[in-house]
Amino acid sequence: MQLVPNKNKTATPAAINKITLDVEGMKCAGCVRAVEKQLTQFPGVDNACVNLATGVAVVDSEELTIDVDALVKELTTAGFPSKPRKAFGEKHSAEALKEAEEKKQQEMLSARRQLTIAVLLLVFSGIGHLGHISGLTIPVLQNIWFHFGLATIAILIPGRPILIDGWLGLRRNAPNMNTLVSLGTVSAYVASVVALLFPQLGWECFFDEPVMILGFILLGRTLEKRARNRASASFQELLSLRPSIARLIAKPDQNNNNAQAAEIVEIPAEQVHTGEWLQVLPGDKVPVDGELVEGKTTVDESMLTGESAPVLKQVGDTVSAGTINQSGAIVMEATRTGGNTTVAKIVGLVESAQIRKAPVQRLADTVAGYFTYGVLTTALLTFVFWYFIGTHIWHDIAASTVLNSSPHSQHLQTSTHYSPILISLKLAIAVMVVACPCALGLATPTAILVGTAIGAERGLLIKGGDVLEKVHQLKTIVFDKTGTLTTGNPTVTDCIPISDKSTANSLIELASSVESGSQHPLAKAILASAAEQKLSIPAASDFHTEPGFGVSALVKETTVLLGSWEWLNLNGVDISETIQKQIQNLRLAGKTVVGVATNGTLLGLIAVRDTIREDARSTVEKLRSLGLRIILLSGDTQEAALATAEQLGLNPDDAIAGIPPAKKAAVIESLQNTHPKSLVAMVGDGINDAPALSQADVGISLHSGTDVAMEAAEIVLMRDQLKDVVEAIALSRATFNKIRQNLFWAFAYNIFGIPLAAGVLLPSLGFILNPGGAAALMAFSSVSVVTNSLLLRRFDFNS
Repeated sequence: MQLVPNKNKTATPAAINKITLDVEGMKCAGCVRAVEKQLTQFPGVDNACVNLATGVAVVDSEELTIDVDALVKELTTAGFPSKPRKAFGEKHSAEALKEAEEKKQQEMLSARRQLTIAVLLLVFSGIGHLGHISGLTIPVLQNIWFHFGLATIAILIPGRPILIDGWLGLRRNAPNMNTLVSLGTVSAYVASVVALLFPQLGWECFFDEPVMILGFILLGRTLEKRARNRASASFQELLSLRPSIARLIAKPDQNNNNAQAAEIVEIPAEQVHTGEWLQVLPGDKVPVDGELVEGKTTVDESMLTGESAPVLKQVGDTVSAGTINQSGAIVMEATRTGGNTTVAKIVGLVESAQIRKAPVQRLADTVAGYFTYGVLTTALLTFVFWYFIGTHIWHDIAASTVLNSSPHSQHLQTSTHYSPILISLKLAIAVMVVACPCALGLATPTAILVGTAIGAERGLLIKGGDVLEKVHQLKTIVFDKTGTLTTGNPTVTDCIPISDKSTANSLIELASSVESGSQHPLAKAILASAAEQKLSIPAASDFHTEPGFGVSALVKETTVLLGSWEWLNLNGVDISETIQKQIQNLRLAGKTVVGVATNGTLLGLIAVRDTIREDARSTVEKLRSLGLRIILLSGDTQEAALATAEQLGLNPDDAIAGIPPAKKAAVIESLQNTHPKSLVAMVGDGINDAPALSQADVGISLHSGTDVAMEAAEIVLMRDQLKDVVEAIALSRATFNKIRQNLFWAFAYNIFGIPLAAGVLLPSLGFILNPGGAAALMAFSSVSVVTNSLLLRRFDFNS
C-alpha cells in the first residue's frame, strides 16, 4: 500500500485524515493481515497499513470525524490492544521515551525468564537421553513420569502465553503463528499422555517434543526481539535527540539590552511558544528551531546532516532543535516549536517511511493472509496421507523409523512398536511447527527500519519502501542546473553599456533597483555587485516578475525592464544584429546575459556566470557508472546549458535549456511517456522545482530545511552536497536488495521446509524431521531474516 500521492497527483483526494495507532499483540504476517482487515472494515476507513516490526498502524480516512475511540476499542476486542499515537510533544518527551525504554526492558526481561525456564526444561529432557549414548543410567531423569512432568511444566509456565494467544486467534477466526505452535505442542502432549495412560495401545510417548518445540520457539523469539531492538536502535537515538528542557528568558527592555542577564525559568521544551527568547549554554541541546539574537558560537549539526565539523553561528543565523551548542552562551528567538521543528519533521518522515510498503511486499501480504489456513490444511492432508496411504505403501517405515526412543531405555517408552498413527501425527505436527509466517512479515519492515535509520544518521531521508523499489528501477536522473549542479551563487562578469547615456555603474544601479524585490540567483549576483562597489540603489515600486523571462519595476517614474532577449522583444525593445552577436559570444562562454532597457531602448547588457559545484562532475560520473542516464534541465539559454554540460562531461543531447520552472514538470512527464518502463528521478532544490519533483517517479531534494522540499520530494538530502544523491541511490538499492533477499529466503524456507516436514524424503532416504527440529528451523528462519537486515549496518557508502 502507498500512503502518499503517486505521480498522478490529481487522483489523490484533497484531504486525507491520517490516524496513527500503536498496536500490540502482533506475532506474524498473519496478524498484520488480520489487523489491516479489521481496520479497513471499520466505517469511514479507506485504507490501512500495518508494520509488524514497529507495531504501528496508519489509517487513511476522508472522513474527518471518524470515531477513533470506537476504532481502537474494536481492534482491542479483536485481540490486538491498541491506542492512538500521542502528539509529537507528548510522545517524544523525556518521560514518554523513558517509559518506552522501561517497557522494552521489561518485555526483554520477561522473555529471558521464560526462555531460562524453557532451556532448563530442555536440558533436563536432554540429560534423560544421555543414557542412550553413554549407557549410563539415571533412574529419576530417565523415568517417563519425570518427562511427563517436564512437558506439563513447559506448557503451563513458559508455553502458557503462546497457547492462550494461539487459542484466541483460532477462536477469532484469525489463526496466527502461535496457533500453529499451540496445535503442534498440544497434539504432541495429548498423544503422549494417551500413550502413557493407555499402554495397551502400543503408542510411544514423546514428551520431549513439547519441551523442545517451546524451548526452540522461545529461544528464537528472544533472539529475534533482541535483533529487532538493535534494528530500531538508530531510530530510537533519533527520537532521543529532542531536548526536554528549555531556558526561557525575558526579552530585554529599553533599559536592559543584555538578555543573558535576565531572569531564567526552566520549562519543558514542548511548552515553548513561537517568538519567545531562550538561553542555550555550551553543551546544551538547542530546544527548538530559532534564530540567534545574541551571542556567537559553534554548533554540532551532525544529528541533522551527518557532518561532524562544527558550524559557526552568529546573530541572524538559524539553529535547529536537537543540535548541540558547543562553545558560547547564546540567546535565540523560537521560530518553530513542537511538531513543526526540523527534527520533528525528520522523525515524522522516518516513521512514515517505516510504514510505507514496497510493492514487492504485496505478494507476501497476500500469501500471509491465507498462510495459516494453508498450513493447517497441509498438516491435515499430511496426517491423512501417511495414516491411510503412506504407511500402507511403505510397510517398513514404522519398523525402521526411530521416533525419539531406544530399546536401551525401557523407562522412556511403553512399547517398541511404532504405530502408523504416531508417525502420521508427528509429521503433521512438524508441518505446523516448521511453517513460519513471521519471516514473511518481518522481511520488508526490518530492512526498511534499518535502512531508513542509517539514512537519517547520514542526513538522507528516504520516505518508504515504495521509494526504495522505484529507485531500484531508475533509468534516468534529471538535474536542475541552477543551485543544484551549480553553486547557485553566480557573479557578474561583464557590464556593457549600449546607450551613450549609460555607464557600467548606472546599469548596475538600475538593475539592482529592479531586482531588489527578487530572490532569484541572478538578482543576488547583481545586488552583490552593487554592494561590492558601494553603489546607491534607487527606490523602486510596482514590481512584476515573469518566471524564466524577466522582471520590471518603476524607477523614478520610469519603467525599467530587465531580462532575456525574448522578454525584451515581448516588451517592444529592439536589439540590433551587432548586439545579438555580442550576446551570442557571451552565451557561448557559458554566461547568462540579461538586458536592461527603458522606454523601448536597450541601455546595456549584464553577463552573469554561475560556478559548477566541486563535486558535480564526480557525482555525474558515478551515477553514469551505475548505468543511469543523466539529463541537465535549465531555464537558462541553450549556450549556457551546453557550456555546463561540457564541463560535466555530458552529451549535448542530454542538455535541455530554456525551460521555465512552470514547464519543468511537463518535461519530466514527456520523458516518462517516451519510455513508460523507464522511471525518472528529478533532483532539485525543492522550491521552484516542487512541481517537477512531484511529477517525477522519485523526487530528490537538496536544501531540505524547507517545508516545500520535505513535502514534494521522496528523498530529502539534509546536507547541501551533491554526492549525497549517489549515496541515497546506493543506500536505496542496498536496502531494497535486502528486502528481496529476505523475501526470497522467507518464501524459500517455507517452500522447502514444509514438504520436508511432511515427509517427502521419508520413503527414499528414511529422513524424518521431528517436531523439535522443525521448531529449531522455524526459530532460525525469523532470526535469520532480522539478522540479514542488520547487515545493512555494514553498508559502505564509499564502495
